[in-house]
Amino acid sequence: MSVKQAVRLAAVGDLHIRNNSQGVLQPVLEGVNEQADVLLLCGDLTDYGLPDEAHVLAKELTAAVRIPMVAVLGNHDYESGQQVEVRRILVDAGVQLLDGESCEIHGVGFAGAKGFAGGFGRSTLGSWGEKGVKAFVQEAIDEALKFESALARLRTLQRVALLHYAPVRGTVEGEPPDIFPWLGTSRLEEPLNRHPVDVVFHGHAHSGAAEGRTSTGVRVFNVALPLLRHLYPERPPIRIYELAPDARLEQSAPLGRAAGG
Repeated sequence: MSVKQAVRLAAVGDLHIRNNSQGVLQPVLEGVNEQADVLLLCGDLTDYGLPDEAHVLAKELTAAVRIPMVAVLGNHDYESGQQVEVRRILVDAGVQLLDGESCEIHGVGFAGAKGFAGGFGRSTLGSWGEKGVKAFVQEAIDEALKFESALARLRTLQRVALLHYAPVRGTVEGEPPDIFPWLGTSRLEEPLNRHPVDVVFHGHAHSGAAEGRTSTGVRVFNVALPLLRHLYPERPPIRIYELAPDARLEQSAPLGRAAGG
């Protein structure tokens, strides 16, 4: 892959494409080819995880996007148990789908996984008690290990992490506190502390906060489409983030607005 002096990322999640969603992405992706070098899709790309929905999304993306695309799946993409077929359809459309894997584009390394739920900090659910609880916790651990494996394979100076579930509590603030444990888990933050990245993008928390930080200060952006629509009603609901080439300097702005403005 070619190396660019500065790489602009466009990130959005929670598209929730259905069979009747033809045309709905046009206003979301307006200008993305001119304002970004890579498009990141942070899960819940389909609404029920159906192949027909994935075909609609594939047509929308191939018609609108001319830059490289990197994605992770979300919980909705698993709803019908057809996630393997959904993945195949999107990969055939040119999307690099990460599920514990990494890739490099324009000299930037991308690592991604779906992630899972379980809560944050001292409220993180522990593996104790009933068999069902242990199975739930093991799923969270498995996803964290998958995510860590992807991060550990990155060899580039600039590194970007993609998730669907939130790795920090800060970006789910604004949601009802009762559902915080279902929106993400600190188990996803632990790999980020061991394998530092420049920035993290996730979705899932439709009414959360736009930005948070890990305990080591890494910026975490919640790019769920409903949240971005609410925050930026006058602009395309997508996050543009520029990775500067030196000293990991970065600036961030909504689409349609100059970085740092």
